[in-house]
Amino acid sequence: MNRFLLIFSAALLLSAASSYAAPGLTRVDADSEYVRLIGRSKADGNGNICFDWSGTTVRVRFSGTSLKLDMSSSRRSYFNMWLDREAAADNDAVLKVVSDTTLVLAEGLKKGEHEVILQLRSEGEQGMATLKSFATDGRFLAPRPAKARHIEFIGDSYTCGYGTESLSRDEPFSIETENCNLTYAAYLSRYFDAEFNLVSHSGMGIVRNYNGKKCDTMTQRYGRVFDEAGKETWDFAGRRPDLVVIYLGTNDFSVSLQPSLRSWCSEYSKLLGQIRSAYGDGVPVLCVASKADELLGYYVKTAVERSGFPNVHWVAVGEDLHNSDSELGASWHPNAEGQRKLAYTLLPYVSTLSSWAIDPDKSLR
Repeated sequence: MNRFLLIFSAALLLSAASSYAAPGLTRVDADSEYVRLIGRSKADGNGNICFDWSGTTVRVRFSGTSLKLDMSSSRRSYFNMWLDREAAADNDAVLKVVSDTTLVLAEGLKKGEHEVILQLRSEGEQGMATLKSFATDGRFLAPRPAKARHIEFIGDSYTCGYGTESLSRDEPFSIETENCNLTYAAYLSRYFDAEFNLVSHSGMGIVRNYNGKKCDTMTQRYGRVFDEAGKETWDFAGRRPDLVVIYLGTNDFSVSLQPSLRSWCSEYSKLLGQIRSAYGDGVPVLCVASKADELLGYYVKTAVERSGFPNVHWVAVGEDLHNSDSELGASWHPNAEGQRKLAYTLLPYVSTLSSWAIDPDKSLR
């Protein structure tokens, strides 16, 4: 019978750490060819892999009955986990990592081939995750090839999944109810069977962040390896996405503040310029205006037109996209159902720009 341990900490797993290096286990470093990362990450030269952007995903295949992971978090990182199935809206476990930790990801499995998927569901502000090594009582297998489709999403708290598992709009933020796997980005990616990466951080904007702060806006963060841990530049030479979706602007218009149209268009053009420099003109970009302010649609449309970049498109989300009660979570952010409605709104635009067909018999899950 499979067994999943839902929450781990270093204090609870001191005994497990000793068995981790026991004879009979096959061990590989996190930066080995057997570990596949989806999203921005960096090898530190000592066998470790570090990352902190929401949604970063790890896939490991093995033949054996158990799998353990040695890792750490600079604060507290939360992961979704799936065993022997693709990532879905429901997970098999939620893992909490605090400091140095040994995680028993699976044990007591039937002998044979298995795969574990881990997805960072919390934000970089909550901690940097460092994967050190995996161990199994069997052997590791080559990872599955990348899926044919990939989408990159750039956004704020809506893209991070702030409050998606919260039960009320009156609840405050809690790391436990933040889950990027229940966002419009994840729903759309699953629908089209696409891999995705998130470049998102709560409170970020184009010109200014929440409450008027102008430091480290998403325009400034976009080109980085890490969200919070330093300003090292990301190498865009890897996989190129089939589509880029930008969902920003809510925080620029927060607390009765409003950037000038000139500064908005200038900064938006800088972000589009970074994307074009990284991926070229062939990758379509969809710019989404949220319903936070009635001017946002006009601002996004104008920014797209003034930028002069080809293959850049825009869409505005209507005020009545979701209701203001049952479909809102913490701090008035959309919960999972509100996020799913946003995904349905964007579905035809993603289909058109990517040339991926909509299946009339398939729902967003």
